[in-house]
Amino acid sequence: MATDHSAVVCPPSEDGGRRVRIGSRFVGIAHSITDVVAFMQQVGLRGWDETDVDRTELIEWRGGGPDAWR
Repeated sequence: MATDHSAVVCPPSEDGGRRVRIGSRFVGIAHSITDVVAFMQQVGLRGWDETDVDRTELIEWRGGGPDAWR
């Protein structure tokens, strides 16, 4: 998983937000899979949707998958 678009979604915090890093850069806090989609689109993966984010191997989900939001 070593591309410019590889991402890490950290475990949910107390408020349910998950820190998101793409490549070596922190891009924000996601509160839903829709936020992760937006972050991936911002780095050039235009046309991506929730299904792409759910199925890709470019994203490492820590502390739960794309359905883990508190």
